[in-house]
Amino acid sequence: MSVLVFIDQADGQFKKSSLEAAAYGAAVAKAMGSKAEAVVLGNITEDAASLGQYGISKVFTAANATLDTVDAQVYTDVLAQAVEKSGADVIIFTNNSTAKAVAPRLSARLKAGLVAGAVALPEINGGFSVKKTVFSGKAFAHVNIETAKKIISLNPNSYHAAAGEAVTATVEAFEPAIKAGKVQLVSQNKISGEIPLSEAEIVVSGGRGLKGPENWGMIEELAKLLGAATACSRPVADVHWRPHHEHVGQTGLAIAPNLYIAVGISGAIQHLAGVNRSKVIVVINKDKEAPFFKAADYGIVGDAFEVMPKIIEAVKKLKGVA
Repeated sequence: MSVLVFIDQADGQFKKSSLEAAAYGAAVAKAMGSKAEAVVLGNITEDAASLGQYGISKVFTAANATLDTVDAQVYTDVLAQAVEKSGADVIIFTNNSTAKAVAPRLSARLKAGLVAGAVALPEINGGFSVKKTVFSGKAFAHVNIETAKKIISLNPNSYHAAAGEAVTATVEAFEPAIKAGKVQLVSQNKISGEIPLSEAEIVVSGGRGLKGPENWGMIEELAKLLGAATACSRPVADVHWRPHHEHVGQTGLAIAPNLYIAVGISGAIQHLAGVNRSKVIVVINKDKEAPFFKAADYGIVGDAFEVMPKIIEAVKKLKGVA
């Protein structure tokens, strides 16, 4: 069985989570004694052959401007053609907004079993079992895929992007038949100059405990020092202290950074559902009964306005920043 990895890109650049999916797909292919290939849709500025360092042996590129914008129906049709061209039996996505719109459609088109939210390599001895998160990350399930074709979407930050064995990748232009989409893009607002939350390894987040948007400077300063993204709880976004694209939680963006620092956030269950896949959680709150402390790896009971300046000063000293 061969493996085909969908490489998601933004503004011509491969997303970090897609490189993780590439390495994951190469590891799956190696376990099956097969090869890993990839498909990239839209115009890219990166060298497609660079995917060879993650274990991808061939890259199909469809450099068509129509594919620069995600249309789930168009993408499904094009990816179905890519699967037919490659002869792949296993298709790998990153578990992001694109995959959530496209993978189920492709599953129905190919009559393929789908496991969304995978966190480990599949067990292929005596079957094809995939470990995934369930109940908003509170538990795991092992799902066996029995169909001939199989689709997996990998949770971001659950597999190391450099885990693949480097090979020489060949690049082949792919010219799919593209049907007119039924969705018309009216406008698009792109966020620039920031580390995307979905790609960030470190996230510094603030809640209502900061008392107002005028106090967000210390969140941004610590994030800049750490090379981190900034985030917020839903109440903060609802009152427009911060933009909605920074809202993390069950009704916002679900993230899985290596380090999540929560400042002045009580830790309601809806917020925890979006961040509990973080590898390390640090909570700063003056309320020692805040529920977030039960989920935290490290907790500081104290006023954020006293604690944060000391942390910022310590990080500056560690980095030699004046």
